Amino acid sequence: MNPRPFLTCAVTGNLTQPSMTPHLPITPEHIARDCLEAADAGAAAVHIHVRDPATGKPSMEVELYRDVVDRIRRENRELVINLTTGPGGRFVPSEDDPRVAAPGTTLMPPLERLRHIELLRPDVCSLDLNTMNSGADVVMNTPRNVRRMAEAIRAAGVLPELEIFDSGDLHLALDLIREGTLQGPGLWTFVTGVKYGFGFSPETLLYARGLLPAGAVWSAFGIGRHEFPCVAMALVAGGNLRVGLEDNIYLDKGVLARSNAELVTRARRIVNDLGAELASAAELRERLRLPQRATSA
Repeated sequence: MNPRPFLTCAVTGNLTQPSMTPHLPITPEHIARDCLEAADAGAAAVHIHVRDPATGKPSMEVELYRDVVDRIRRENRELVINLTTGPGGRFVPSEDDPRVAAPGTTLMPPLERLRHIELLRPDVCSLDLNTMNSGADVVMNTPRNVRRMAEAIRAAGVLPELEIFDSGDLHLALDLIREGTLQGPGLWTFVTGVKYGFGFSPETLLYARGLLPAGAVWSAFGIGRHEFPCVAMALVAGGNLRVGLEDNIYLDKGVLARSNAELVTRARRIVNDLGAELASAAELRERLRLPQRATSA
């Protein structure tokens, strides 16, 4: 019997701007509250970025992550916490000299992108494997840097979530599993609908699923208007699910979601209407063999 699908809620992200929606959580208190409300609505895991409370801009400040994680763990010890390591990989080339970084570049040494992981030891952290065009910019995650990050994540005792934006990312991950840098069969997430990455379609999900090692645990999500159709598509294809204000700010066309919990509730209804039920956080912990973590306070 197949396990029940689990849902991850991505609560704030890096690219969604406060100017787009007044409901985007910014402060640690608001981010943690949205995580807990998403859990009450049916999410078994939460994917977390943090932001500067004064400006709303993305941040990698360890103490902001610590505040969010501790607030969640004091209220809900079962909820699976997934912290991002994605920020720090964006390169904006100068118009006059493409070798020179222009404003907006966020490139950081790979291990600096993991300081919060090593100190806070979440259950899961994302590991981006993509080097790709992203709008006018370039996201850079070279095989060498991915290896260094994967080794450090493993040393911290944290489970990496392999974020796959296109087929090359998947093949890189398979190489890292074969060489022993990553432990298979792996926890995978297919990102669809990002321009110049995987397109959103049934063919995309089935193709990516077909490349996975036997026993792999996978999820998929769609950006923007693809969010809810991807919930149904991933469910039918045997995968797990993700929604959240990081990926989509609308509940219906032209109607802003007032919270992450509203998006989770909508996704849960789709799952139920298709004859399935979401897994609990406790079920997900057992499936991924994740121990409970104490607060850092």
